[in-house]
Amino acid sequence: MKSSSSVVELVMLLCSQEWQNSIQKNAGLAFIELVNEGRLLSHTMKDHLVRVANEAEFILSRQRAEDIHKHAEFESQCAQYSADKRDEEKMCDHLIRAAKYRDHVTATQLIQKIINILTDKHGAWGSSSYRPQCFWRLDYWEDDLRRRRRFIRNLFGSSHSEATLKAAADSGGEGALLGVPTAPVRVQSTDAASLQDDDDTLSALEDKEPEPVTGPVSLSASAQLLAPGVCVRGSLSITSSELYFEVDEEDASYTQADPKILAYTEGLHGKWLFTEIRAIFSRHYLLQNTSLEIFMANRTAVMFNFMDAATVKKVVHCLPRVGVGTNYGLPQTRRISLASPKQLFKASNMTQRWQRREISNFEYLIFLNTISGRTYNDLNQYPVFPWVITNYDTEDLDLTLPSNYRDLSKPIGALNPKRAAFFSERYESWEDEQVPKFHYGTHYSTASFTMMWLLRIEPFTTLFLNFQGGKFDHADRTFSSVSRAWRNCQRDTSDVKELIPEFFYLPEMFVNSNNYNLGVMDDGTVVSDVELPPWAKSPEEFIRINRLALESEFVSCQLHQWIDLIFGYKQQGPEAVRALNVFYYLTYEGAVNLSSIADPMLREAVESQIRSFGQTPCQLLIEPHPPRSSAMQVTPLMFTDQMQQDVIMVLKFPSNSPVVCVAANTQPGLNNPAIITVTANRLFAVNKWHGLTGHQSSSAPEQQYQLPVEIDPLIGSNVGTHRRQITDLLDQSIQVSSQCFIITADNRFLLLAGFWDKSFRVYSTDTGKLVQIVFGHLDVVTCLVRSESYIGGDCYVLSGSRDATLLLWYWSGKHCSIGDTHNEFVTPRAILTGHDCEVTCASVCAELGLVISGSKEGPCLIHSMNGELLRTLEGPEGCVRPRLLQASTEGHCVIYYEQGHFCTYTINGKLLQHRELEDKIRTMLLSKDGQYLLCGGDGGVLSVWQVHDLKQLFSYPGCDAAIRSMAISNDQRCIITGMASGSIVLFYNDFNRWHHEYQTRY
Repeated sequence: MKSSSSVVELVMLLCSQEWQNSIQKNAGLAFIELVNEGRLLSHTMKDHLVRVANEAEFILSRQRAEDIHKHAEFESQCAQYSADKRDEEKMCDHLIRAAKYRDHVTATQLIQKIINILTDKHGAWGSSSYRPQCFWRLDYWEDDLRRRRRFIRNLFGSSHSEATLKAAADSGGEGALLGVPTAPVRVQSTDAASLQDDDDTLSALEDKEPEPVTGPVSLSASAQLLAPGVCVRGSLSITSSELYFEVDEEDASYTQADPKILAYTEGLHGKWLFTEIRAIFSRHYLLQNTSLEIFMANRTAVMFNFMDAATVKKVVHCLPRVGVGTNYGLPQTRRISLASPKQLFKASNMTQRWQRREISNFEYLIFLNTISGRTYNDLNQYPVFPWVITNYDTEDLDLTLPSNYRDLSKPIGALNPKRAAFFSERYESWEDEQVPKFHYGTHYSTASFTMMWLLRIEPFTTLFLNFQGGKFDHADRTFSSVSRAWRNCQRDTSDVKELIPEFFYLPEMFVNSNNYNLGVMDDGTVVSDVELPPWAKSPEEFIRINRLALESEFVSCQLHQWIDLIFGYKQQGPEAVRALNVFYYLTYEGAVNLSSIADPMLREAVESQIRSFGQTPCQLLIEPHPPRSSAMQVTPLMFTDQMQQDVIMVLKFPSNSPVVCVAANTQPGLNNPAIITVTANRLFAVNKWHGLTGHQSSSAPEQQYQLPVEIDPLIGSNVGTHRRQITDLLDQSIQVSSQCFIITADNRFLLLAGFWDKSFRVYSTDTGKLVQIVFGHLDVVTCLVRSESYIGGDCYVLSGSRDATLLLWYWSGKHCSIGDTHNEFVTPRAILTGHDCEVTCASVCAELGLVISGSKEGPCLIHSMNGELLRTLEGPEGCVRPRLLQASTEGHCVIYYEQGHFCTYTINGKLLQHRELEDKIRTMLLSKDGQYLLCGGDGGVLSVWQVHDLKQLFSYPGCDAAIRSMAISNDQRCIITGMASGSIVLFYNDFNRWHHEYQTRY
């Protein structure tokens, strides 16, 4: 109770007014201060919390942004990876489809080849009674001098009967040729990439290694395939070992192209192995340095154009290091492939070789054309050659008269003084401020001129018809006469064209072999074959004389001046003005940069002008070209009688067996130059070659006279003859002759045919041991021949047999065997059929890609090296059994038949000459240049004949025994004959004494 009363009292006290007044009086100030401090503290805390919250929100926002960025980057990488994978899958699918298409094309070609073999006149299904008309076209195969001379069957050929002639139309004149647009394109400086041409030293070029690449495709780029009359877009793909091109069949360049021209175009679905690539050149297309031309082992070339020069460099770095080949004395590097024409010219040794007369004028001009960008794949940049003869009207042409030769120091437009004055006045009076001055509105080399020259041969006939809208031109404007063409080049102010290389090697261009209806001229003359000058009785005669003129001393001493005009310092600038040699500005490299023209219409107009005007070759030098050294200066011994004796020496072997085979591999680079002989009893001798000492340098100290040939010591001493005797038995029916033997180019191996087991065998000439046995025929092998050798000793070996077939093998100089290994079972490169009986003689020419063979009962056949039967050589009456056969790289084939008949043919099957001899010929040989024929037979007389007319030039003193075999030294100075008496006779030879200039001037 007490406690409760006290609580009540306490509450009442606190609630009293006095207590409240006391609290307000004593604690009010302190409470107010406390409240104020609380307020300040709360504001401070609030600010801190807001600041922390803001910082947290900022951090979270930044993290969210990073997450979004990483997510977007991840999505982008995933999309890129997916796109790359799709592109890779697309590329793989593209390559697979392209490979399938190529396989289909290859299979179709093989089927057609089999059908051709079977249905040919000499095939199993052939019929001699009915033969459909056969059309021919020029093959793309090039020889070492880039001559395309081989004709093959044309599956797309026709007489073009629908190409009715156009009516004569008024010529548009030179103004029409110009076609200058209303807004001409100004000359613009080229980009930095193309300015490297200003530095003509190779050190200015970089040779950086490309970045390492992974995956099946090293590089894929958009490209255009360039071929005569064709420029189609597609994709170029490069793997680690192969190059592919696949045309885009949906692109307008393909869909709008003439199918007839596409039928002649190779490489639309192309595949090329790196091992097949022999040379790579940088090229210009439409005056832009954006193209590549790639030369292949099958002696064809393919050309591509790219978007820019940078892509060209990438492509070259992905291709093998082959440079520009091995012919021009340049290293095989990628920077050589990217070098400018000036750099190639300066670094090459070809000019010095031409000056020393180691190469011909023709070969040097082909070299200049090749490195300056002239190509068979672009008709606007076709190789250009000069007119050299001015007399096309007389019955006889005297090549020793200077008046019959053109003045090569002047361009074709300045040869006629009146016309030269006209062109000079035009230049001086030209007032257009946007188009620079020029002498000639037309060019000396255009696509239309090239097609006009080659109108009569496919595929140029089809190209011409496409260019002309499907119709032949009016007969009066058609190339129908060489004389008229020359006169027009002297009189017409819109005609300053030069020649093309075919004028010096291709007689078929003058013959209307496909019987085209080319129309009738206004004077009633029917246009068919080209009318030749009176001094040329045949197209072959015209070509021969034109080439003689090109190689004459008159042309040799002037040619450097023509080179100055076309390729040299008189091509552009003040010297060109003085020489009357300035053409329309859009014909020169660097005149315009197409990539800087944004307007597609204007760009197309400029490209059209470039195609129409022609294109000047790239300039090779800016100083005068050096002249050629005179023949007297280079080879003075040619003009002196150093050795008047016809017979140098006679070497008698202990064996009296006839010497049935002689081989003379005497080139200076050999470790063991020797004359290898084989007798009828298969005893061979390796006789050391010392050379003709009478022709050594006069500055050399006098030495004791040494005979050219030293007898094999193993034969001379009659010790160790077991190392020189081939004891393996031959078939008893085989008559041992030179056709049974081959000696390799290094003198180390001997190949022998005629064995009873249907093989031919390889023996070492050092030990006489058997090295390899090669099987392949179904009957006894009756003849063996080999082609010329490549670097390293590689060559083709051809075996003919009684089974009526020929097999083409490859001899590997590296492995010293048929094939790449010593495997017993090697396979031939090709099987050649068409003969009905035993093959008796044959010749294989790797440079021309041809095999020519004859059988016991005839006829002679010409095959390509891939087995296609091209021609049958039909001889005149009495020429049915060929016994000896020789073919030259100049395109002639000489055949000796039984009963003493000689015939000369072209490689395209035309009979040129026929002669009948009394002596039975046992052996014959062609000179290296193919101009002379050496014959020997039972009469023991060695005779020299001129191939083109089979005229006998010389007979050496007769020997007391029959000549059974023959060879000639590498320098063509010594002829070695194998005699039936078991000896060899060496004759001194000099082909120069029968050269027309040597005879008339020296």
